[in-house]
Amino acid sequence: MNGRKIIASVFILIAVVLGVVFYSRLSFPAGLEHYFDSEYYNQFGPLAICVELLIAGYYLITGNSKTNFTLALFAFTAILDPIFSLFGLFTSIVPNYAMIIFICCALVALFLAFTNTFKLGRISWVGAFLSFVLGSAVELFFNYL
Repeated sequence: MNGRKIIASVFILIAVVLGVVFYSRLSFPAGLEHYFDSEYYNQFGPLAICVELLIAGYYLITGNSKTNFTLALFAFTAILDPIFSLFGLFTSIVPNYAMIIFICCALVALFLAFTNTFKLGRISWVGAFLSFVLGSAVELFFNYL
């Protein structure tokens, strides 16, 4: 098994395990009016990061040409969560252990995306900027709604 598939498998495993943990913590309100509260949507933020990591891992394992973009998108989303929380835009609901895991995965993902380690297609400056903007939008949507 080569390095690309090992890293992708680790990303997928982390995404599934943390996704199950975050999904088990979701609370679904009884009344219909609570589905329109921002607190309801805020709880899906960590799960969205897991989905991004899962998709990036899947693309990495299959060798898709969109791999570097999805790796950068996940990395920017995962890194911007603690940065926005640090600057006081919102209080992150991602647990500390998951934040540390996400940041480690994000640093690896950024390295892989911008160095084109596995020769899956270089990410353009436009793609990098777009992944940064989309990562910011995901973070702000789930936390600053």
